[in-house]
Amino acid sequence: MTHDYSSSANWPIAAAMLPFAASHDAGADVWLDHLAQVVFEGLDCVDITDSWVRPGDLDQAALTDLGATIAQVGLRPVAISAIRRSVIDPVDGKVNLAYSHRTLDAAAALGVPVVSFGLHRPLLPDQKKVQWFWTEPGAADEQDAATWALATARLRELGEHAATLGIDVSLEMYEDTLIGTVDGALRLVESIGLDNVGLNPDLGNMYRLHRDVEDFLDASARCAPVANYWHVKSYSRDEDRARGLITAVPAPMESGSLDYRSAITTAISLGFAAPFCVEHYGGDGLSVAARNAEYVRRMIAVALGEATAAVRERTVNP
Repeated sequence: MTHDYSSSANWPIAAAMLPFAASHDAGADVWLDHLAQVVFEGLDCVDITDSWVRPGDLDQAALTDLGATIAQVGLRPVAISAIRRSVIDPVDGKVNLAYSHRTLDAAAALGVPVVSFGLHRPLLPDQKKVQWFWTEPGAADEQDAATWALATARLRELGEHAATLGIDVSLEMYEDTLIGTVDGALRLVESIGLDNVGLNPDLGNMYRLHRDVEDFLDASARCAPVANYWHVKSYSRDEDRARGLITAVPAPMESGSLDYRSAITTAISLGFAAPFCVEHYGGDGLSVAARNAEYVRRMIAVALGEATAAVRERTVNP
């Protein structure tokens, strides 16, 4: 599947399926209902988030049904996001690696050009008890040489498999993993050393933390040259240094604290040409994600100079 990045109108912006309940075994009728809601909100692309349906665990008949259902509603499947299935998990790493290979094969069967993998692990019990899971500590990767070598080897293995299928692998940034900082993320991509393996700079994952974080605009600019997919979402972040208080809650992209107008403009100027995926946690996540998609498309138009061109055209031809 090829995409047109020459205009904002054609740039692929996918809806994550995060707002929907786990529906792996629900079947085509339920999948149709969920995907129809995505279309009804005005979106034309979808990320098959595996918290919703796990393509890599579907048998051939069900995988065919999923592809037919996506086509029936008129969506383009631009990515699969395999989340919390770290290939270096100390307990389930090998199982997750096998699952990741199956996910790549399923992506090829569905005509999906990008698969996003992360190194984040399942939520811990305390994270499941609170309103916002990021306010409690999660599992953290060891940072020793053996862990880096294992991550490089297993992700390179996935990248090589993906290359035989014509698929890109995107590594989702997430706190306290090897790719929880820009330096770590760039180091891992360089260590893997494959043209089809890049970054998913989901910096919102870090920005929501109630602790110090990297500068958003600097981080997004540094990631842009090797980014090949981009989960985007925003938060309202407040810092009271005198009281040692930092808070963050989900917010629509245009009203959140992250300056995506500048980030998207800079990223595109640095060569970013890949799909976006809009996300939102809490409340009516799908409706907010749909509004986020409209915002992202406007920002792409700004980055491509379409906004200025439109004004000039009206001036010349009032």
